[in-house]
Amino acid sequence: MEFCNNILQTIGNTPMVKLNRIAGGIPATVLIKMETFNPGHSIKDRMAIKMVDDAEQRGDLKPGGTIIECTSGNTGMGLALAATVRGYKCIFTTTDKQSKEKIDLLKALGGEVIVCPTNVEADDPRSYYSVAKRLSTEIPNSYWCNQYDNLSNRAAHYESTGPEIWKQTGGKVTHLIVGVGTGGTISGTGRYLKEQNPDVQVWGIDTYGSVFKKYHETGEFDPNEIYPYITEGIGEDILPENVDFSVIDHFEKVSDKDGAVMARRLAREEGLLLGYSAGSAVAGLIQLKDKLKESDVVVVVIHDHGSRYVGKIFNDDWMRERGFLDTELRVKDLITAKKDKSFISVQTEDSVRAAFHLMKTHNISQLPVLQGEELVGSLTENVVLSSLLENPIQNSEKTVGSIMGPSFPEVGNDLPFSKLSRYFSNTVPAVLSKDPAGQWHILTQFDVIQAI
Repeated sequence: MEFCNNILQTIGNTPMVKLNRIAGGIPATVLIKMETFNPGHSIKDRMAIKMVDDAEQRGDLKPGGTIIECTSGNTGMGLALAATVRGYKCIFTTTDKQSKEKIDLLKALGGEVIVCPTNVEADDPRSYYSVAKRLSTEIPNSYWCNQYDNLSNRAAHYESTGPEIWKQTGGKVTHLIVGVGTGGTISGTGRYLKEQNPDVQVWGIDTYGSVFKKYHETGEFDPNEIYPYITEGIGEDILPENVDFSVIDHFEKVSDKDGAVMARRLAREEGLLLGYSAGSAVAGLIQLKDKLKESDVVVVVIHDHGSRYVGKIFNDDWMRERGFLDTELRVKDLITAKKDKSFISVQTEDSVRAAFHLMKTHNISQLPVLQGEELVGSLTENVVLSSLLENPIQNSEKTVGSIMGPSFPEVGNDLPFSKLSRYFSNTVPAVLSKDPAGQWHILTQFDVIQAI
């Protein structure tokens, strides 16, 4: 029999998935390190169990003790799993900007959660750092993991994440892209990869309102850089000891909006339901695409699963309230919403019989007509039926070109939904649009109704 003795043994060895549509304009091969396959659905499981293992070995964490941690949710999940399996209690402090889903999941695993204000200084007694530190001094037999300064954090990634990426890419990785929060992932993984190949570029993704980028470039900790932001899991108003700035070659800032919008694109265009910081990481990659070439192999390490953000970035109302989502659908949104995006067409020299068979097979009522690769006309169900009913035998062998109507109107990808109706009529049941990759799409009145 093959089985794990407990859930902690399933941590690590996560798969790598190639990015396709979204990476269409990037010359390099882009791979996503799918840390959502960990049992806590985030990369933080790796460092959580490492911090617990090391604390036990040092005697800092004793049987029956209490694990205390300040967390945005994901590290707490990993620690809660460890606490459940090994018999510890756990108390987590978090901020009021974290999603309700994260807080509920921590409680589901038996954790006590204390929500603290976001917009206070790190040394303010109300901050989630300060509350965790205070509790660790007040509660007997407790251990504050302090993921920001506990170097077991980056050691976990030096020992596991880095070697996995090197092995999975066959040593061909040229760029590592990671959102930076505590700094453990990028520092530990980056250090390992650079030891194998010093030419590997390590790019950190930061957010506006965080101090990392300016500090990395100037050596100055500028309090004026600090202001509230919505993105979860990356950026800081402190300099955690786990951030090894010497390993990081470049920091790229990504806005709250761009990170959220990209996370939604990853779900809709790649089938990857990932978290907010994953959207930021891929958005940062897109911003840096001109620095890449065809032979490059880019690995983007993502942090957590999209299920943590169902009430936020995957909620249309939440997105619109913050101005992250257009209030009106556009042609590209209708195309994205279509389940079947195949472009079915006929040539002018095809027979009416063949066109009718194509309509019947695919259950469609209209067809674009091409001459070679050029759009030259259209064919509707009514025209085909009228022709066949008039003379079934003779007309079935006619060419499509002899009975076709004018080509369907072509509309831009960004055309607002409200302006689309002017193109439809009793004789025009569909419009055509080309996506950024140059692929034609047909939008029928039925497609519009379905999208609404």
